[in-house]
Amino acid sequence: MPALTDTWSLGDLELENRLVLAPLAGIGNWFVRLQARRFGAGLVTSEMVSSFGLAYGNERTVKEFLRIHPDEHPVSIQLFGHDPAVMREAAAMAADAGADVIDLNMGCPVRKVCKTGAGAALLEDPAKAVALATAAAEGSCLPITAKLRPGKTPGDRAGVTLAHRLVGDAGVAAIAFHPRHASQQHAGTPDYALARELADELPVPVMLSGGLADEDKTLRAFHESSAAAVMLARGSLGNPWRFARLLGRYSGEPTLAEVAEELQTVISAAEDHLGTDRAGRYLRKFYPWYADTLGLTKREREALVTAPTTAHARAAIEALRIGEIAVAA
Repeated sequence: MPALTDTWSLGDLELENRLVLAPLAGIGNWFVRLQARRFGAGLVTSEMVSSFGLAYGNERTVKEFLRIHPDEHPVSIQLFGHDPAVMREAAAMAADAGADVIDLNMGCPVRKVCKTGAGAALLEDPAKAVALATAAAEGSCLPITAKLRPGKTPGDRAGVTLAHRLVGDAGVAAIAFHPRHASQQHAGTPDYALARELADELPVPVMLSGGLADEDKTLRAFHESSAAAVMLARGSLGNPWRFARLLGRYSGEPTLAEVAEELQTVISAAEDHLGTDRAGRYLRKFYPWYADTLGLTKREREALVTAPTTAHARAAIEALRIGEIAVAA
């Protein structure tokens, strides 16, 4: 039985451990990925990027979604779309930007994605899914992975069948598998037995996603599924120390000083990436995660989680630190 600290191969890449930052829509930009790498993740994955946005030269998509920091490698860029020619061009652009892997989203259950024929809609269109994976490989010359669900509704195994076709017909290097059906979104118990079945059958690695909210659940799911690696998603938000704990590099919970320092780093990076005004709005979804990590009461967290600007957030962080010092004294 492998350990999370063991190395493994994804295509021609040798990865230092079996922890992966999962793709997080609207969140997984370069500084979130870089944070995960700093805390030990062996591979990081971008947020979902529109192949059409890249191929059609949308300035914001190209500038923001293909920004890769030199220290975050190895990094996988996740693309979605329904047109093989467009996917070929987008994958080439991602490779030129420095991606090490291309991941294809074939499991997103969001209606606005599915109605275009992308995401989970591809579970019912295996020929197109294979064509997209083939095109991505041709365009990028990189290892291709595909993120799948078992099917659209409970009992549906279209995603399992598609996984076999993607490996056999398109030569994908690995499958990222979230063993909840698309109709379940992120609710319900993941079917790790089904993930194990797929891992045992496929000749390529399976990366497990879904339900990995803490260290105990992550380790249990890793062993139950026989997956090659596990992908941390929401469980790592505001708590990148989870990567380090799972790798035996950190123990216990971070102190207020550690969390404050990390959050200051995130704020500065967001300002660099988005500008001060946009960063202030964007980070409002980040602050509650860090408040949860600190275990703050409703009163203690209010100034941080309601901060309208990054300046207000910094002031709230400093007030927490001063308050801790006063209590200690």
